[in-house]
Amino acid sequence: MKLSLESITAGQWKATDVRLPQWDMAAMRERTRRHPLWLHFGAGNIFRALIACQQQDLIDEGHCERGIIVAETFDPEIIEKIYKPHDDLSVAVFMHPDGQLDKRLVASVAESVETVTDPAGFLRVKEIFEEPGLQLVSFTITEKGYALKGISGDWLPAIARDMEEGPQSPQGVIAIATAGLYSRFINDAGPLALVSLDNCSKNGEKLGEAVTTMARAWHDGGFVSAAFLDYLEDPARISFPWSMIDKITPQPDASVQGRLSSMGIEGMKSIRTSKNTFIAPFVNAEVPEYLVIEDSFPNGRPPLEKAGTLFTDRHSVEQAEKMKVTTCLNPLHTALAIMGCLLGYTSIADEMANPLLRELVERIGYDEGLPVVPESKILDPRRFIKEVIEQRLPNPFIPDTPQRIAIDTSQKIVVRFGETIKSYVKRPDLDPASLNFIPLVIAVWFRYLLGLDDQLQVMEIASDPLAPELSDKLQGISPNDPSSYQGELIPLLKNETLFGSDLTEIGLAEKIENYFIDMLRGPGSIETLLEKLIARAREEK
Repeated sequence: MKLSLESITAGQWKATDVRLPQWDMAAMRERTRRHPLWLHFGAGNIFRALIACQQQDLIDEGHCERGIIVAETFDPEIIEKIYKPHDDLSVAVFMHPDGQLDKRLVASVAESVETVTDPAGFLRVKEIFEEPGLQLVSFTITEKGYALKGISGDWLPAIARDMEEGPQSPQGVIAIATAGLYSRFINDAGPLALVSLDNCSKNGEKLGEAVTTMARAWHDGGFVSAAFLDYLEDPARISFPWSMIDKITPQPDASVQGRLSSMGIEGMKSIRTSKNTFIAPFVNAEVPEYLVIEDSFPNGRPPLEKAGTLFTDRHSVEQAEKMKVTTCLNPLHTALAIMGCLLGYTSIADEMANPLLRELVERIGYDEGLPVVPESKILDPRRFIKEVIEQRLPNPFIPDTPQRIAIDTSQKIVVRFGETIKSYVKRPDLDPASLNFIPLVIAVWFRYLLGLDDQLQVMEIASDPLAPELSDKLQGISPNDPSSYQGELIPLLKNETLFGSDLTEIGLAEKIENYFIDMLRGPGSIETLLEKLIARAREEK
């Protein structure tokens, strides 16, 4: 059996336990291509495992007749080597804690394009934006996709290039989306919602600011009119709804690949692209999922509430997102990621079997995070974090690695820990200096950037746009000599781009420095420090 339209329509998959669509895939694709409803930027795993599956639910149940067109603006190999060879189809495999696998053919992607190497890709994106019936453009481009400036405060080179060149030949995703909006404006100035589905605080606001910043630069360069800026800033015509999305979608697992291959499905091999994307014709994911979106769609939207999406007001989205991104999941993931890399782990589930690491995330979540998380009418924070710690992270059949989660930490830490720190600063009844385990994670991250694990063995630092620059600033520090530290952290701890606050002004810098120095005492000093802090916390409690 091949993962192809021909193989499936010929009935070769009917004897499998893969859930198949019961509708005409070719007809759905034709309808969608002629009159696009939904364009999505970012063709990775979270898109296939959650977003594409929810739209497929609507098609399955007769609530919608069109699918999604996906555009990839960063890694063309995803389209070239995974989507196109398999007719834009994929297999979603949902992994239960007891080892049971639910398998589903994902067929709601009607078309895929890439804009990196194919000039026709951008032209097709513009054409889609011009479709009057287009209701939403969504994004899963990771936190770094919205970054416009580097650590120095200057425009990133790619952003500066797109600002200078205007809307005719954009390269980055923000410029491409802005150019698409300009094309829509020129044609009929129709309404549209642009929805960030990335794990970052106030993601809709970040997307809106990025788009309007690019448009203002084009206006200043004489490329676009002031009326275009008015169009973008009118929420009745262009909206940027906020959202919270949650589903763990690890790198492709060899055991899942083996299970699919043993069923007779050909070509399930995973790849690592030149951009360090791990992807396969299948996507493996946990079963739990959450998608909360601000209901602000000026041109209408698919009835995704029938597929599990929770639509609400912006305030409730912000509460749900803050709960997840700054307290109940993402900070715990990042803590396990960098600590796991240093301690030699290759599995998040294995880390959760270590009592010290489990208590670390419990302290960060329950003790330090929950006090500043407001109650949500959408989700219960304590119940959510309980599910994360007791069921989701320890799931041995979710092959997630600390090395994957550690990717782009410099872009995540400002949200995952910086927001909680700022909340402590704002609350008169709380003192940021009382925090112990969030500062520990920050110190551990700096120790991670030295590139040697807790046994002083060379360790690969995960892909991160700022890692080379940050590691360079820490040169000369030896993890085997506390005296080698000469205050190198202070300029970094002052950097609000990294942490959201000047940590030297709010009583955390000295604590972070002391933790960092304690981890420079040779082999095993990281684990020793963690043991000491956990023991102290137990005594104080």
